[in-house]
Amino acid sequence: MKNNKLYTLIAISILLIASSCGKKQEQQVAPAAPMLPVAIISHKTITGFQEYPTNIEGIVNSNVRAKVSGYIQKVLVDEGQKVRKGQVLFKLETQSLSQDAGAAKARINVAKVEVDKLIPLVEKNIISPVQLETAKANLAQAQANYSSIAANIDYANVKSPVDGYVGTINFREGSLVSSSDGTPLTTVSDIKQVYAFFSLNEADYLNFLQNTKGENLKDKIANFPEVNLILANGNTFAEKGTIETSSGQINQNTGTVSFRAVFNNPNQLLTNGNSGKIQIPTIYENAVVVPQEATYEQQGNVMVFKLNANNTVTSSIIKIKETIDNLYVVESGLNEGDKIVVTGVGKLRNDMPITPQEVVYDSILKPIKTLFKN
Repeated sequence: MKNNKLYTLIAISILLIASSCGKKQEQQVAPAAPMLPVAIISHKTITGFQEYPTNIEGIVNSNVRAKVSGYIQKVLVDEGQKVRKGQVLFKLETQSLSQDAGAAKARINVAKVEVDKLIPLVEKNIISPVQLETAKANLAQAQANYSSIAANIDYANVKSPVDGYVGTINFREGSLVSSSDGTPLTTVSDIKQVYAFFSLNEADYLNFLQNTKGENLKDKIANFPEVNLILANGNTFAEKGTIETSSGQINQNTGTVSFRAVFNNPNQLLTNGNSGKIQIPTIYENAVVVPQEATYEQQGNVMVFKLNANNTVTSSIIKIKETIDNLYVVESGLNEGDKIVVTGVGKLRNDMPITPQEVVYDSILKPIKTLFKN
């Protein structure tokens, strides 16, 4: 009898211990709701940029050429030098021209003597006036011949056609040059302002026409926002540019439409041959913006998790209008006032409870800086 009671007590103890262990196991299995940051969506104005390769030219690029043949005697300027219109840049050898000028001047003197001799003879009716007119014609021809040679002597002083900066000097002292040379002596460029030439593909050009205010191409160009110039070293040029003109024609070979922007260049930082990128802004006003970190992809759709009133989450598909840095501009799927989970979305499931930690919306929209550039 005593043994039966003992066995009963042991059995009850085992059951109590097993029950206690089971409860502890259940408590350990049930996870706590994860603590995740959430933010309330509000409308923002954000600017995105599209970039297009560009090449730079001065607004005036004047080729300097010899008007007469001759050997370069002196180069009076250096590359990069600022020059004035009319300043002598090259001096050609003029010895043979000077000899020709001397002979031409002698012929003028001979012709003038002949005219002076015939005038009194005509007045006394000794000779016909026709002889005098012939002599005068010979004098005029001699004077014209001398003027032509004198002009060629002046052309031997090759002058700058415009104010600007001297480019590459293609010929030096001793070179024989002529007006028929395909290569100019140099190029003088006015770079107080510069042109930036770039092209839009057909799709971007149609977007430009459809989304820019204005009744015609001229109006649309006038209403287009100012553009940036990204230099070859990755820095942004200090001056803003304006788009001045477009060909308005699609090049059948390239499928693009050419544009030209103009930039002030007060410090002459830019010159002929510079390259870079034109950066055209697109402004999204009162837009819904979310960081890419707050989204995930599922079967080709971009998804976010919205927070419900009972602190559970529900996935929702969003449609993307534009990607700017690490941000998405949302076209549909989110509204102002919605609460979304901003990080850790990869671990969430529908109807999963969380412990929300509300963060400031603006703090999640700061773009991630690029540490390395190709």
